[in-house]
Formats: sequence, structure tokens, C-alpha cells
Amino acid sequence: MNRPLEGLLVLEFCQFLAGPSAGLKLADLGARVIKIERPGTGDACRQLSIKNLFVADDSLLFHTINRNKESYAADLKNPEDLARLKQLIARADVMTHNFRPGVMEKVGLDYAAVQVINPKLIYGVVTGYGNEGPWANKPGQDLLVQSVSGLTFLSGSAIDGPVPFGLSVSDIMCGNHLAQGIMAALIKRAKTDKGVLVEVSLLESILDVQFEVITTYLNDGGKLPDRSSAKGSAHAYLSAPYGMYETLDGHIALAMGSLPNICSVIGCDITDLYMDSNSAFDNRDKLINRLAETFKEQNSKLWLDLLDSHGIWSAEVLDYQSATALSNYKYLQIEQQLDLAEGKNIRTTVSPIRLDNEKLFAAKAAPKLGVDTVDINKEFEIN
Repeated sequence: MNRPLEGLLVLEFCQFLAGPSAGLKLADLGARVIKIERPGTGDACRQLSIKNLFVADDSLLFHTINRNKESYAADLKNPEDLARLKQLIARADVMTHNFRPGVMEKVGLDYAAVQVINPKLIYGVVTGYGNEGPWANKPGQDLLVQSVSGLTFLSGSAIDGPVPFGLSVSDIMCGNHLAQGIMAALIKRAKTDKGVLVEVSLLESILDVQFEVITTYLNDGGKLPDRSSAKGSAHAYLSAPYGMYETLDGHIALAMGSLPNICSVIGCDITDLYMDSNSAFDNRDKLINRLAETFKEQNSKLWLDLLDSHGIWSAEVLDYQSATALSNYKYLQIEQQLDLAEGKNIRTTVSPIRLDNEKLFAAKAAPKLGVDTVDINKEFEIN
């Protein structure tokens, strides 16, 4: 299959998650992505592990976001390496970096400088809090950004205090936004024949993810999100039945629906708590707890079959072990195996995008540090 970004050359001067995850999206869509890495150490993510899991000397985390890429070793402080990089930049379509503000200006690879080298270059920048402004030089790290964005007061219940997401949601969403901006810039370049500067920040990305609730806050008299104190409540601005409920043998989740109708179906009397739609929020905790007591009486399958037969949106709550065993998980081909050298391999996820009914499986695993430097120099006649 010919992928839509084939023939596109991307130079990735990025470390950790946000910038490299954008490169991953572009690589899966067919772009040739060359990671520019510091000799000896490379992308710091190579040594940033989750649960101390390493594969072939690099962290499993590094492998998850750097498949389908090449690695070019170069020291930005070395004049000879810098000269070689400028030759690469002259041939590239896209360049991305997540250095602190001022770093690329010092080495002469800021947007204005590279426009002289390559006027048609798309130049993508990732920052923590914007390239300018009072927080421009603050360290941009996922948990810190979650913490200052209000996000941690949306999950869990009111008695839990702030609750962070269990994944690097700021980094991941920022990478998605960078990839989206780059593809929009490529369309603009096709119309104008000129380069485009694309800028994203972790904070703006995670605020954008919250557009639903921030818009509610801004238009609700400045009232803060009101998390329920009931176990299983799932949304600060939604009442029962929205949430997760314990059953005799597990948990089920209920989405939106008519509360009186649902209670009629499951045999839960709420006449003393529900008089009209306003009381659904006024008595939210009591209603959730009343539903919870009812759901504890039977197993998950009985409830799910009953709810489904009445067209009520519900699902079983699964952990990874159960979720990955689902027939639909296998049908959707969510996993792929990447082969490394020396008979080693890793299992990881696949791009969620299908093109002409085909999945975008990866061609190769993440590269070893600098493994492609010599070949790239020969290919582009760099000396």
C-alpha cells in the first residue's frame, strides 16, 4: 500500500514523548522520519523506563514511540556535525524540535535561520508553556502540566483530592496536535510554496482536551467542577446513571440514558429521590448509591443482557488481561510484533487509522543510536 506521506522527509530533533509521538504518527502514515540524536547518549527516553523494562539496551518506552524511524548521530555543538545537519535540513520537508526557548537560536537552527537554508521547510516546535510569556522557561513535564491545568480535579471522587491520569496524556495529546498542525502546514505549503512555523505546547494541548468542561466552567458563572462523593461517579458535570457500578462478580459502566427508565428496568425505586430532571443532580450521590446497591445483587452478565435488551448503553469494566482477550480486540488487529536484532521482539499497538481498508502496520522497530548515520551521509552526499 502506498501511504499518503511517502516521500516526505522529517528530521526529528525531539526527546521523550510529545515530539517523538508526533513523529510516530507521521512515520506510520508513510513519512521517512530521521531522529537526530546526541552521540553516545541519544534521546534521553532511551534510558527513561517504565517498571525498569528494557529491550536491547533501550527502554521499552523508547521502543513504543520510535518505530519506523532512523537514527542519525550528531552533536549540535560540533561545527562539522552542524554543517552536515544543515545539508540535511536543505533536503528535508519537515523539522521538529522540543528544545527550551533560545537553544536553537544559539546554534543557528531557529526558524528564521533554517528558512534561509530551506524556505519551504515546515518547522514544528513543542514547548511546555509556549515559546514566549512568563512561563516560557519552566520545565514542561506531563504530570506538572496536568497539575496546573485543572485536569486533576476531574477524575476520582470529591474525597480523593486531585487525581492525575495514569498515563502521559499531556504528552500524547500534544504529539497528536503537532502531527495535525504539520499536516495542515503541508497543505498550506502546497498552496503557497512557502514554509510554515507550527507551534504547540503541552499546556495548551491539555487545556484543549478539556474543552467540554472548561467551556461549561466559563459559562456557568465560574462554578468549579463538582465531583460526586459516591464511589464510581465518572463525570463532574453529569449525574446518575453515568458511572461505574460494582456487581456480584465485577463492575459495569452505564452511559447516558433516562434515569427513571433505567431504574424501572433494573427494579430500583428512586421515587423519593427523583422528582424531575433537576433532582438528578441535586441528589446525585444518593441516586448513585441507590443504583449501586441494586447492581450488587446480580452478576455482570445478567445486568448487561437486561440493559442491552432495553437499548440501554452499558459495558463491562475490564482490566488489560480481559480487554486484550476480547474477540473484538483480535478482530480489530490492535497488536503488532516488531522484530529486533538477535532474535528479540516486542509486542505493541498499531496505528488506529485504516486507509482503503488496510491497517498501518509498522515496518521496523525503533533504531539503535546512530545506526543510520553513515548510510544517510552517503545517500545525501554529505561530507
